[in-house]
Amino acid sequence: MSDRNRLRSLVDFFNRHFGGDPIVVKSPGRINLIGEHTDYNQGFVLPAAIDKAVYVAVRKNEDNQIRLFAQAYEDFEEITVDDLRPSVVKPWTNYILGVVDQLKKRGQALTGFDLIITGDIPLGAGLSSSAAVECATAFALNEIFDLKLSRLELVKLAQKAEHEFAGVMCGIMDQFASVFGKKDHVIKLDCRSLEYEYVPLKLEGLNLVLFDSQVKHSLASSAYNKRREACEASVELIRKRYPAVQSLRDATPEMVYECVKPVDEVLFQRANYVVQEIIRVPLACNDLMENNIKAFGTKMFATHHGLSKHYEVSCPELDFLVDQVQHISSVLGARMMGGGFGGCTLNIIEESATPAVIDSLTRSYFDAFAIDLKTYLVSLEDGTHIA
Repeated sequence: MSDRNRLRSLVDFFNRHFGGDPIVVKSPGRINLIGEHTDYNQGFVLPAAIDKAVYVAVRKNEDNQIRLFAQAYEDFEEITVDDLRPSVVKPWTNYILGVVDQLKKRGQALTGFDLIITGDIPLGAGLSSSAAVECATAFALNEIFDLKLSRLELVKLAQKAEHEFAGVMCGIMDQFASVFGKKDHVIKLDCRSLEYEYVPLKLEGLNLVLFDSQVKHSLASSAYNKRREACEASVELIRKRYPAVQSLRDATPEMVYECVKPVDEVLFQRANYVVQEIIRVPLACNDLMENNIKAFGTKMFATHHGLSKHYEVSCPELDFLVDQVQHISSVLGARMMGGGFGGCTLNIIEESATPAVIDSLTRSYFDAFAIDLKTYLVSLEDGTHIA
Protein backbone atom coordinates (compact mmCIF):
# COMPACT_ATOMS: atom_id res chain seq x y z
CA MET A 1 0.00 0.00 0.00
CA SER A 2 1.36 3.43 -0.90
CA ASP A 3 1.96 6.01 1.83
CA ARG A 4 -0.82 8.21 0.49
CA ASN A 5 -3.37 5.40 0.48
CA ARG A 6 -2.32 4.23 3.92
CA LEU A 7 -2.76 7.73 5.35
CA ARG A 8 -6.13 8.20 3.69
CA SER A 9 -7.32 4.83 4.97
CA LEU A 10 -6.11 5.58 8.50
CA VAL A 11 -7.81 8.98 8.66
CA ASP A 12 -11.04 7.54 7.25
CA PHE A 13 -10.93 4.76 9.83
CA PHE A 14 -10.29 7.28 12.62
CA ASN A 15 -13.22 9.43 11.54
CA ARG A 16 -15.56 6.44 11.52
CA HIS A 17 -14.53 5.38 15.03
CA PHE A 18 -13.84 8.63 16.82
CA GLY A 19 -14.81 11.49 14.51
CA GLY A 20 -12.92 14.74 14.35
CA ASP A 21 -9.71 15.66 12.60
CA PRO A 22 -6.60 13.79 13.82
CA ILE A 23 -2.97 14.51 13.18
CA VAL A 24 -1.02 11.58 11.74
CA VAL A 25 2.58 10.90 12.73
CA LYS A 26 4.88 8.49 10.91
CA SER A 27 7.76 6.91 12.80
CA PRO A 28 10.06 4.45 11.03
CA GLY A 29 11.58 1.18 12.07
CA ARG A 30 15.32 0.89 11.97
CA ILE A 31 18.15 -1.31 10.89
CA ASN A 32 21.57 -1.29 12.49
CA LEU A 33 24.46 -1.89 10.16
CA ILE A 34 27.31 -2.24 12.66
CA GLY A 35 27.45 -1.88 16.44
CA GLU A 36 25.17 -4.49 18.01
CA HIS A 37 24.74 -4.62 21.80
CA THR A 38 27.15 -1.70 22.11
CA ASP A 39 24.56 0.99 22.89
CA TYR A 40 23.96 0.05 26.51
CA ASN A 41 27.76 -0.17 26.90
CA GLN A 42 28.07 3.52 25.95
CA GLY A 43 29.76 2.62 22.67
CA PHE A 44 29.13 3.51 19.05
CA VAL A 45 26.31 2.29 16.82
CA LEU A 46 25.49 2.79 13.15
CA PRO A 47 21.71 2.61 12.67
CA ALA A 48 19.40 4.05 10.03
CA ALA A 49 15.66 4.63 9.71
CA ILE A 50 13.97 2.55 7.00
CA ASP A 51 10.96 2.73 4.72
CA LYS A 52 8.78 0.61 7.01
CA ALA A 53 7.00 2.54 9.71
CA VAL A 54 4.36 2.91 12.40
CA TYR A 55 1.58 5.46 11.86
CA VAL A 56 -0.55 6.94 14.62
CA ALA A 57 -3.65 9.08 14.16
CA VAL A 58 -4.29 11.11 17.32
CA ARG A 59 -6.73 13.72 18.57
CA LYS A 60 -7.43 15.22 21.99
CA ASN A 61 -10.77 14.48 23.59
CA GLU A 62 -12.58 16.22 26.41
CA ASP A 63 -13.35 13.41 28.86
CA ASN A 64 -10.00 12.37 30.39
CA GLN A 65 -10.19 8.96 28.71
CA ILE A 66 -7.42 7.41 26.63
CA ARG A 67 -8.99 5.35 23.85
CA LEU A 68 -6.63 3.19 21.81
CA PHE A 69 -7.17 0.95 18.82
CA ALA A 70 -4.51 -1.25 17.17
CA GLN A 71 -5.43 -2.19 13.64
CA ALA A 72 -2.92 -5.06 13.53
CA TYR A 73 -4.71 -6.81 16.40
CA GLU A 74 -8.19 -5.34 15.86
CA ASP A 75 -8.03 -4.60 19.56
CA PHE A 76 -9.49 -1.72 21.57
CA GLU A 77 -8.45 -0.46 25.00
CA GLU A 78 -9.78 2.36 27.14
CA ILE A 79 -8.22 3.72 30.33
CA THR A 80 -8.34 6.99 32.25
CA VAL A 81 -5.36 9.33 32.28
CA ASP A 82 -5.16 8.93 36.06
CA ASP A 83 -5.19 5.11 36.05
CA LEU A 84 -2.13 4.16 34.01
CA ARG A 85 -0.62 0.72 34.55
CA PRO A 86 1.25 -1.81 32.46
CA SER A 87 -0.90 -4.52 30.89
CA VAL A 88 -0.04 -8.22 30.75
CA VAL A 89 -3.16 -9.00 28.72
CA LYS A 90 -2.62 -6.30 26.08
CA PRO A 91 1.14 -5.71 25.95
CA TRP A 92 0.86 -3.57 22.80
CA THR A 93 -0.67 -0.80 24.92
CA ASN A 94 2.42 -0.56 27.13
CA TYR A 95 4.46 1.18 24.44
CA ILE A 96 1.82 3.91 24.21
CA LEU A 97 0.78 4.22 27.84
CA GLY A 98 4.41 4.10 28.96
CA VAL A 99 4.97 7.34 27.05
CA VAL A 100 1.95 8.95 28.72
CA ASP A 101 3.29 7.80 32.08
CA GLN A 102 6.67 9.42 31.40
CA LEU A 103 5.05 12.69 30.35
CA LYS A 104 2.99 12.75 33.55
CA LYS A 105 6.12 12.06 35.63
CA ARG A 106 7.68 15.10 34.00
CA GLY A 107 4.77 17.20 35.23
CA GLN A 108 3.02 17.59 31.87
CA ALA A 109 -0.71 18.21 32.19
CA LEU A 110 -2.42 15.79 29.83
CA THR A 111 -6.09 15.24 29.13
CA GLY A 112 -7.59 12.30 27.30
CA PHE A 113 -6.97 11.45 23.68
CA ASP A 114 -8.04 9.04 20.97
CA LEU A 115 -5.36 7.12 19.09
CA ILE A 116 -5.36 4.56 16.29
CA ILE A 117 -2.16 2.80 15.37
CA THR A 118 -1.22 0.92 12.22
CA GLY A 119 1.94 0.25 10.25
CA ASP A 120 3.96 -2.04 8.05
CA ILE A 121 6.97 -2.90 10.24
CA PRO A 122 7.07 -6.71 10.39
CA LEU A 123 6.46 -7.73 14.01
CA GLY A 124 9.17 -9.82 15.66
CA ALA A 125 11.69 -9.14 12.91
CA GLY A 126 14.07 -7.06 15.03
CA LEU A 127 13.27 -3.80 13.25
CA SER A 128 12.27 -2.00 16.45
CA SER A 129 8.54 -1.71 15.97
CA SER A 130 8.25 -1.04 19.73
CA ALA A 131 10.57 1.98 19.55
CA ALA A 132 8.66 3.27 16.52
CA VAL A 133 5.39 3.05 18.48
CA GLU A 134 6.90 4.91 21.42
CA CYS A 135 8.43 7.61 19.24
CA ALA A 136 5.30 8.09 17.14
CA THR A 137 3.24 8.42 20.33
CA ALA A 138 5.68 10.83 21.99
CA PHE A 139 5.94 12.99 18.87
CA ALA A 140 2.16 13.07 18.41
CA LEU A 141 1.37 13.94 22.03
CA ASN A 142 4.06 16.63 21.94
CA GLU A 143 2.19 18.14 19.00
CA ILE A 144 -1.41 17.93 20.17
CA PHE A 145 -0.65 19.11 23.72
CA ASP A 146 1.96 21.66 22.57
CA LEU A 147 4.54 20.40 25.07
CA LYS A 148 7.50 21.95 23.23
CA LEU A 149 9.83 19.02 23.92
CA SER A 150 12.91 18.65 21.72
CA ARG A 151 13.54 15.59 19.56
CA LEU A 152 16.24 14.42 21.96
CA GLU A 153 13.89 14.78 24.93
CA LEU A 154 11.34 12.66 23.06
CA VAL A 155 13.97 10.00 22.41
CA LYS A 156 14.96 9.79 26.07
CA LEU A 157 11.35 9.74 27.16
CA ALA A 158 10.51 6.90 24.75
CA GLN A 159 13.48 4.86 25.97
CA LYS A 160 12.42 5.32 29.59
CA ALA A 161 8.90 4.21 28.69
CA GLU A 162 10.28 0.92 27.38
CA HIS A 163 12.31 0.43 30.55
CA GLU A 164 9.45 1.07 32.95
CA PHE A 165 6.32 -0.15 31.14
CA ALA A 166 7.62 -2.87 28.80
CA GLY A 167 10.36 -4.05 31.17
CA VAL A 168 13.15 -4.12 28.57
CA MET A 169 16.32 -2.29 29.59
CA CYS A 170 17.09 -1.22 26.02
CA GLY A 171 19.82 1.19 25.01
CA ILE A 172 18.98 4.43 23.29
CA MET A 173 19.82 3.42 19.71
CA ASP A 174 16.39 2.25 18.54
CA GLN A 175 14.51 5.36 19.60
CA PHE A 176 17.31 7.66 18.42
CA ALA A 177 17.38 6.12 14.95
CA SER A 178 13.60 6.27 14.63
CA VAL A 179 13.48 9.99 15.47
CA PHE A 180 16.73 11.24 13.91
CA GLY A 181 16.88 9.13 10.72
CA LYS A 182 17.93 10.80 7.46
CA LYS A 183 17.22 9.58 3.95
CA ASP A 184 20.16 7.71 2.33
CA HIS A 185 22.31 8.11 5.45
CA VAL A 186 23.30 6.10 8.48
CA ILE A 187 23.81 7.69 11.89
CA LYS A 188 27.11 7.30 13.69
CA LEU A 189 25.89 7.71 17.24
CA ASP A 190 28.06 7.97 20.33
CA CYS A 191 25.78 6.40 22.94
CA ARG A 192 27.66 8.03 25.81
CA SER A 193 27.66 11.67 24.71
CA LEU A 194 24.74 11.32 22.25
CA GLU A 195 26.81 13.24 19.73
CA TYR A 196 26.05 12.02 16.24
CA GLU A 197 26.91 12.54 12.61
CA TYR A 198 25.30 11.42 9.38
CA VAL A 199 27.35 9.19 7.10
CA PRO A 200 26.15 8.71 3.51
CA LEU A 201 25.47 5.13 2.44
CA LYS A 202 25.95 4.88 -1.31
CA LEU A 203 24.34 1.74 -2.67
CA GLU A 204 24.65 2.14 -6.41
CA GLY A 205 23.99 -1.29 -7.87
CA LEU A 206 23.42 -2.80 -4.42
CA ASN A 207 20.39 -3.73 -2.34
CA LEU A 208 19.84 -3.82 1.40
CA VAL A 209 17.97 -7.07 1.94
CA LEU A 210 16.48 -8.43 5.15
CA PHE A 211 15.92 -12.16 5.45
CA ASP A 212 13.31 -12.74 8.14
CA SER A 213 13.91 -16.09 9.83
CA GLN A 214 10.27 -16.13 11.01
CA VAL A 215 11.40 -17.34 14.42
CA LYS A 216 11.62 -15.62 17.77
CA HIS A 217 12.92 -17.87 20.49
CA SER A 218 11.36 -17.35 23.90
CA LEU A 219 14.58 -16.57 25.77
CA ALA A 220 15.19 -13.36 23.84
CA SER A 221 14.05 -10.85 26.48
CA SER A 222 15.58 -12.58 29.50
CA ALA A 223 18.85 -13.23 27.64
CA TYR A 224 19.06 -9.56 26.63
CA ASN A 225 18.94 -8.49 30.26
CA LYS A 226 21.46 -11.19 31.22
CA ARG A 227 23.92 -9.97 28.59
CA ARG A 228 23.59 -6.51 29.99
CA GLU A 229 24.33 -7.83 33.48
CA ALA A 230 27.38 -9.69 32.14
CA CYS A 231 28.76 -6.46 30.71
CA GLU A 232 28.24 -4.66 34.00
CA ALA A 233 29.96 -7.50 35.89
CA SER A 234 32.92 -7.31 33.49
CA VAL A 235 33.24 -3.56 34.09
CA GLU A 236 33.37 -4.16 37.85
CA LEU A 237 36.22 -6.63 37.40
CA ILE A 238 38.16 -4.19 35.23
CA ARG A 239 37.54 -1.27 37.61
CA LYS A 240 39.37 -3.08 40.41
CA ARG A 241 42.58 -2.50 38.46
CA TYR A 242 41.55 0.45 36.28
CA PRO A 243 39.22 2.68 38.34
CA ALA A 244 38.73 5.17 35.47
CA VAL A 245 36.81 2.58 33.45
CA GLN A 246 33.10 3.46 33.68
CA SER A 247 31.79 1.16 30.96
CA LEU A 248 33.09 -1.22 28.32
CA ARG A 249 33.43 1.85 26.10
CA ASP A 250 36.47 2.77 28.23
CA ALA A 251 38.02 -0.70 28.17
CA THR A 252 40.66 -2.02 25.80
CA PRO A 253 40.99 -5.62 24.59
CA GLU A 254 44.11 -5.88 26.76
CA MET A 255 42.20 -4.84 29.89
CA VAL A 256 39.50 -7.40 29.19
CA TYR A 257 42.09 -10.13 28.71
CA GLU A 258 43.99 -9.12 31.85
CA CYS A 259 41.10 -8.56 34.26
CA VAL A 260 38.16 -10.67 33.07
CA LYS A 261 39.57 -13.78 31.41
CA PRO A 262 41.31 -15.18 34.53
CA VAL A 263 38.08 -14.83 36.52
CA ASP A 264 35.30 -15.99 34.19
CA GLU A 265 35.60 -17.27 30.62
CA VAL A 266 31.96 -16.55 29.75
CA LEU A 267 32.22 -12.95 30.96
CA PHE A 268 35.44 -12.63 28.98
CA GLN A 269 33.75 -13.76 25.76
CA ARG A 270 30.88 -11.30 26.29
CA ALA A 271 33.08 -8.33 27.13
CA ASN A 272 35.66 -9.06 24.45
CA TYR A 273 32.97 -9.10 21.75
CA VAL A 274 31.57 -5.74 22.90
CA VAL A 275 34.97 -4.03 23.05
CA GLN A 276 35.90 -5.33 19.59
CA GLU A 277 32.53 -4.22 18.20
CA ILE A 278 32.92 -0.72 19.62
CA ILE A 279 36.27 -0.48 17.84
CA ARG A 280 34.70 -1.78 14.62
CA VAL A 281 32.13 1.02 14.21
CA PRO A 282 34.47 3.98 13.45
CA LEU A 283 36.48 1.74 11.12
CA ALA A 284 33.27 0.79 9.31
CA CYS A 285 32.39 4.50 8.97
CA ASN A 286 35.75 5.08 7.31
CA ASP A 287 34.86 2.34 4.82
CA LEU A 288 31.60 4.12 3.99
CA MET A 289 33.29 7.48 3.60
CA GLU A 290 35.67 5.83 1.12
CA ASN A 291 32.72 4.04 -0.51
CA ASN A 292 34.46 0.72 0.18
CA ILE A 293 31.35 -1.39 0.64
CA LYS A 294 33.31 -4.63 0.32
CA ALA A 295 35.48 -3.78 3.36
CA PHE A 296 32.34 -2.68 5.21
CA GLY A 297 30.66 -6.01 4.40
CA THR A 298 33.64 -7.94 5.75
CA LYS A 299 33.10 -6.20 9.08
CA MET A 300 29.43 -7.23 9.01
CA PHE A 301 30.48 -10.88 8.75
CA ALA A 302 32.92 -10.33 11.63
CA THR A 303 30.12 -8.85 13.74
CA HIS A 304 27.93 -11.88 13.10
CA HIS A 305 30.71 -14.25 14.09
CA GLY A 306 31.16 -12.39 17.37
CA LEU A 307 27.43 -12.28 18.09
CA SER A 308 27.06 -15.98 17.35
CA LYS A 309 30.18 -17.49 18.93
CA HIS A 310 31.14 -15.07 21.69
CA TYR A 311 28.09 -13.04 22.72
CA GLU A 312 25.90 -16.07 21.98
CA VAL A 313 22.73 -14.26 20.96
CA SER A 314 22.25 -15.95 17.60
CA CYS A 315 20.34 -19.16 16.87
CA PRO A 316 20.58 -22.00 14.31
CA GLU A 317 18.24 -20.27 11.87
CA LEU A 318 20.18 -16.99 11.83
CA ASP A 319 23.53 -18.77 11.60
CA PHE A 320 22.23 -20.80 8.67
CA LEU A 321 21.14 -17.66 6.80
CA VAL A 322 24.56 -16.05 7.20
CA ASP A 323 26.55 -19.23 6.53
CA GLN A 324 24.65 -19.83 3.29
CA VAL A 325 25.59 -16.46 1.79
CA GLN A 326 29.09 -16.02 3.22
CA HIS A 327 30.81 -17.51 0.19
CA ILE A 328 28.55 -15.98 -2.48
CA SER A 329 30.59 -13.27 -4.19
CA SER A 330 27.54 -11.11 -4.91
CA VAL A 331 26.76 -10.90 -1.16
CA LEU A 332 29.15 -8.30 0.21
CA GLY A 333 28.12 -8.58 3.85
CA ALA A 334 25.59 -10.24 6.14
CA ARG A 335 24.87 -10.53 9.84
CA MET A 336 22.09 -11.12 12.31
CA MET A 337 20.52 -7.90 13.51
CA GLY A 338 18.77 -6.89 16.69
CA GLY A 339 18.66 -8.36 20.18
CA GLY A 340 19.01 -11.91 18.90
CA PHE A 341 17.51 -15.40 19.03
CA GLY A 342 15.45 -14.77 15.92
CA GLY A 343 14.38 -11.97 13.65
CA CYS A 344 16.31 -10.92 10.56
CA THR A 345 19.68 -11.02 8.96
CA LEU A 346 20.81 -7.88 7.14
CA ASN A 347 22.52 -8.39 3.79
CA ILE A 348 24.19 -6.19 1.17
CA ILE A 349 23.64 -7.90 -2.19
CA GLU A 350 24.47 -6.88 -5.74
CA GLU A 351 21.27 -5.72 -7.39
CA SER A 352 21.61 -7.98 -10.43
CA ALA A 353 22.09 -11.07 -8.27
CA THR A 354 19.43 -10.31 -5.66
CA PRO A 355 16.55 -12.35 -7.17
CA ALA A 356 18.75 -15.44 -7.58
CA VAL A 357 20.12 -15.18 -4.03
CA ILE A 358 16.61 -14.76 -2.61
CA ASP A 359 15.32 -17.74 -4.56
CA SER A 360 18.21 -20.01 -3.59
CA LEU A 361 18.16 -19.06 0.08
CA THR A 362 14.38 -19.38 0.32
CA ARG A 363 14.56 -22.95 -0.96
CA SER A 364 17.53 -24.02 1.16
CA TYR A 365 16.03 -22.44 4.30
CA PHE A 366 12.76 -24.31 3.81
CA ASP A 367 14.64 -27.55 3.22
CA ALA A 368 16.57 -27.06 6.45
CA PHE A 369 13.83 -25.78 8.78
CA ALA A 370 10.48 -26.22 6.99
CA ILE A 371 9.92 -22.47 7.45
CA ASP A 372 8.93 -20.02 4.73
CA LEU A 373 11.60 -17.33 4.59
CA LYS A 374 10.33 -13.77 4.30
CA THR A 375 12.33 -11.16 2.43
CA TYR A 376 12.25 -7.36 2.63
CA LEU A 377 14.17 -4.93 0.47
CA VAL A 378 14.59 -1.71 2.44
CA SER A 379 15.80 1.82 1.77
CA LEU A 380 16.95 4.49 4.20
CA GLU A 381 14.41 7.18 5.01
CA ASP A 382 13.78 10.20 7.23
CA GLY A 383 12.89 9.92 10.91
CA THR A 384 9.68 10.65 12.83
CA HIS A 385 7.53 13.41 11.33
CA ILE A 386 3.96 14.54 10.73
CA ALA A 387 2.76 12.58 7.72
